[in-house]
Amino acid sequence: MSLSGGLRTRAHALRPHGRLLLHTGLSVLALIAPLSAVLFWLTIPTNSWQPVVLGELVVLALCLVAAIAFYRTVIWVDREGISERGFLGGVSDFSKDEIGSVVLLDLYQSGALDTHPQLFLTGTDGRLLIRMRGQFYSRGAMETVVDMLDAPVVRVPEPMTLQDLNRVRPELLYWFERRITNHAG
Repeated sequence: MSLSGGLRTRAHALRPHGRLLLHTGLSVLALIAPLSAVLFWLTIPTNSWQPVVLGELVVLALCLVAAIAFYRTVIWVDREGISERGFLGGVSDFSKDEIGSVVLLDLYQSGALDTHPQLFLTGTDGRLLIRMRGQFYSRGAMETVVDMLDAPVVRVPEPMTLQDLNRVRPELLYWFERRITNHAG
């Protein structure tokens, strides 16, 4: 059952980890606070601090917009299909009939031995519909999608690198993650 705008009623609402906003906020604060202190220290004696305040207000406004966008990011899933409102506000809505399969795998972080779960929801034509990354969503949220959609599930038993995934299933990756590979040999 869909509402106008693609939002589902009686659906499970899956949201990104709340700690992401906290960690990002602390990182921005760690960058901006010392920089602001130095700029104020240099500009107050010359009475030229007004542009610094303006810059601070712009950064604060951008942070507020980003926080609102984060809180509005959600995936709704029910027995009828799945909808996603992304960080930039776009809504994607897919009925159960449009869903071909669910691919679950663990992907190595670049340059590390740690892995994150990844869920790829593909259409009946093989194109990527929705991707849930373990950096943003819990494994439990991914299992909720699997349970609710009742679509064929492909569980890759061994963790993969981004390069392996690019070689085997490049259509699952975002355009900027794809690498031109040399298939000669």
